[in-house]
Amino acid sequence: MLQVNKPASEINSEFVEMQSSQSQSPASYLAIIRRQFPTMIAILAACLIVALLYLFTAAPQYTSTASMVIDTRKVQLFQQQSVLGDVAIDSSTVETQVEILKSENISLTVIRDLHLIDDPEFTGTGAALLGAIAGLFSSSSPLSEFELTRKALEQFASNRVIKRLGTTYVMEIGFTSRDPAKAAKIANAIADAYIVDQLEAKYQATRRASVWLQDRIKELRTQASTAQRAVVDFKSANNIVNTGGRLMNEQQLAEVNSQLVLAHAATAEAKARLDRMNSILRQEIPDASVADALKNETIVKLRAQYVDMASKESIWSTKYGHDHLAAVNLRRQMDEIRKNITDELKRIQESYKSDYDIALTREESIKTSLNAAVSEAQLTNQAQIQLRELESTAQSYQAMYDNFLQRYMESVQQQSFPITEARIISAATMPLKKSYPKSLVVLAAGLLGGLLLSFGVAMARELTDNVFRTTEQVEEILGTNCLAILPAVGGPAARSRSLLPGSLADRFANNPGNSNPDLLRYVVENPLSRYSEAIRTLKVAMDLNSVVRENRVLAVTSTLPNEGKSTLSVNLAQLMAHGGARVILVDTDLRNPSLSRALVPDAQVGLVDVIALRAGLEDTLVVDPETKLSVLPIAATSKLLHTNEILASKAMHNLVALLRSKFDYVVLDMPPMAPVVDVRVTSSFVDSFLFVVEWGKTKTDVARHNLRGAPEIHSKLLGAVLNKAETRLLSRYEAYHGRHYYQKYYAKYGYVE
Repeated sequence: MLQVNKPASEINSEFVEMQSSQSQSPASYLAIIRRQFPTMIAILAACLIVALLYLFTAAPQYTSTASMVIDTRKVQLFQQQSVLGDVAIDSSTVETQVEILKSENISLTVIRDLHLIDDPEFTGTGAALLGAIAGLFSSSSPLSEFELTRKALEQFASNRVIKRLGTTYVMEIGFTSRDPAKAAKIANAIADAYIVDQLEAKYQATRRASVWLQDRIKELRTQASTAQRAVVDFKSANNIVNTGGRLMNEQQLAEVNSQLVLAHAATAEAKARLDRMNSILRQEIPDASVADALKNETIVKLRAQYVDMASKESIWSTKYGHDHLAAVNLRRQMDEIRKNITDELKRIQESYKSDYDIALTREESIKTSLNAAVSEAQLTNQAQIQLRELESTAQSYQAMYDNFLQRYMESVQQQSFPITEARIISAATMPLKKSYPKSLVVLAAGLLGGLLLSFGVAMARELTDNVFRTTEQVEEILGTNCLAILPAVGGPAARSRSLLPGSLADRFANNPGNSNPDLLRYVVENPLSRYSEAIRTLKVAMDLNSVVRENRVLAVTSTLPNEGKSTLSVNLAQLMAHGGARVILVDTDLRNPSLSRALVPDAQVGLVDVIALRAGLEDTLVVDPETKLSVLPIAATSKLLHTNEILASKAMHNLVALLRSKFDYVVLDMPPMAPVVDVRVTSSFVDSFLFVVEWGKTKTDVARHNLRGAPEIHSKLLGAVLNKAETRLLSRYEAYHGRHYYQKYYAKYGYVE
């Protein structure tokens, strides 16, 4: 079903929307690749060729790698602690060592040890071409040793690769050179230079620490001696003497306190004996237990005599009476004994009292000594506070002195046996394969670069390709149906032939096998060609559209000249005439009647004469004897002014009305729309317009602008035609218009291109 033509005002907005939606779809990118496939293949092939040339011409490079580890185990001699302290080995420490390996100090050491400034690979003097090029931009004077060193250092740094392997403590040292043996030698030299540098750094640091420790030890020795001397002087000044780990006054105070306790006990004991004796004296005769307790023989004997006499007196008194002389004598003796006992007890009492007084006096003396010792101890305790400060200072200085002396002895030993945490775990060996250039990588880079470059060029060509190449473009940009794609036929030597009576048959009779067909009679000479089939599509479109409205007057126009509208007009007219219809072809391009010059070059009268009533219609028509096509040419005249007025005149309207009555189809070959305005004035008597667009030549913006500026033409558009399409390229733009779609059918039924 035919698409309904849209107003010209909607064309631009719809085109922008469609373009933006299609430009984002994957199918649009695949279409771009299909259209630009030869260009992309050429660019990709060029990139691969460049990659291959590079592989064949580039000098091979060899990379040798050595591995070094930062050992976390502390290697200590005789379990000695490092003078500089133990630094924890963490990720930052390993990264620091990597940077040390990259330092100029290590690089210059290797360059100096291996004499690399004399190596052409590092100074650039060995490459003749590169040296000549570099000489153009530098002075001709020879380089100094410093300049050679800096140049070698720059080349050395570019060929060296040092990195840490993952999160381990292993560092990889790689070097690239043209000589594999040299690459291994330099990689090992870098590792050795690093280890030597670390040993030298530790030796220098230990030596500087030893010198500083010597000075500090001397200072600490003096300070410790001064502090100890101050302690001794203070003890002498304050009579502080140590005996057995204790101060003498403290020991003396303890002894006096012990004596006081003993004296107090002795006093209490003496007082207890005295009190007991006083209680005994209050008795007449002490009982036996008291007598025994006193342990006095005299009292024991007297008490025994007293008891014996008392017994006798009791017997005599009972027997002879109380007053008996014997009883009285016995009582008198008893009194004498009692008096003797009392005298003896008093003597003992005096002895006890004397002991008590002595004990009490001794206790008071000891108390006095104790008070004196306490006073002296208090003074000594106050002095001991300052003494402890002096002793603490002396001990601190002594401890620092001992510690620094020990560190100094360790540093002296470490100077003679320096160690480092780094060690080589894999020495560099001579590589057997080149590391650069890598064939697969270069080819992959060439392939990837070629793909990216080719796609970029394809996108650039698509963005700058502002021409019509597909039916979708025609329909989206112009807002009308693309009725057919006319393939390019013939060549630059294609000829046109006059339609004057007799001339056409004679010329074809003389050259029936002409291999270069006449473009203006192509549908007649090649009725089974693809071009003829496309013309039939236009005829069918005209007939189908006539169901909706009358479609007998068809005007063929284009945007610019030389887009093939005249060729299309004559072939369409000949196709319809050859089918038996009454058809007239009218050349209405008054400015440039190219169709008349091609078909009827010797015409004396034509369209202008008929409009001006200077000639009749029958006198001006030229009829093709083979197809019976009638042609109304334009006679050779001088340049006409105001051609649009002629076409818009009433006489022109009357002429078209007359042609409607005499012919089934009227085909008007119109001038192009961009240079002149003649086409716009014919819309009143034209039923439909056929818009010709040259494939790959007509600019999209120009065609869109002309149709947008002529809504009266756009509203009557039958459709557009893509003319002069390259058949072999169509498959890249629209697969269903390509060779593969048509070849099988045309080959089967004898159609030709």
